[in-house]
Amino acid sequence: MSSSAAATSASVFSVRNVTRVYEMGEVTVNALRGVTTDLFQGEFVVLLGPSGSGKSTLLNILGGLDVPTSGTVHFLNQDLTQSTDWQLTQFRREHVGFVFQFYNLIPSLTARENVALVTEIADAPLDPAEALEMVGLSERLDHFPSQMSGGEQQRVAIARAIAKRPEVLLCDEPTGALDAKTGVVVLEAIERVNRELGTTTAVITHNVVIANMADRVISLSDGRVSGTRKNLKKQPAAEIEW
Repeated sequence: MSSSAAATSASVFSVRNVTRVYEMGEVTVNALRGVTTDLFQGEFVVLLGPSGSGKSTLLNILGGLDVPTSGTVHFLNQDLTQSTDWQLTQFRREHVGFVFQFYNLIPSLTARENVALVTEIADAPLDPAEALEMVGLSERLDHFPSQMSGGEQQRVAIARAIAKRPEVLLCDEPTGALDAKTGVVVLEAIERVNRELGTTTAVITHNVVIANMADRVISLSDGRVSGTRKNLKKQPAAEIEW
């Protein structure tokens, strides 16, 4: 999706004045301090910022894994801040795919079987083999995690996340545990999913270089949005020089 198109397309997430406060004993942590932003249909967004800036907290709230202390978050017509635990569970199951830094694959299952776990609870899933083909693993369908590299395992995790055809793909430091060359392969897989499935994609990173491949970059600092910029000339993942 082009960055100019994002301005006129439908808002998938509408975040308004969101705060998140954690009480840790006698210590109060203000993870988010009045964040307001939108994510639009089909765009590729990078959430950029140093450790402790609030990126993961914001991503968890978007994905229904956490709730704000104050403010509102809407996913299309659903007010996530007023949703029950059951409604948030349904929201995650039906609409969101997650990719984390660590792959969380089941060691005793093959790549195909790991992906199939998700397709069994989805209404109109991709075939596991099709999902794995999208991330370049057609020849690794029947391999176990122990037989695959870290980058291959992360791509299985991406295939698992997209197999239910989610409207939204949320990725928290998906290349954080990988070397630079392998990281590019993983980013190419995420980029292809965004392009071919039209999935609204948000990727957390502290790597400024990765941000160059996004339609839009939302920078966070100390729990606040410190800046937003559009990339008029997106850089493909394959051309990234770390």
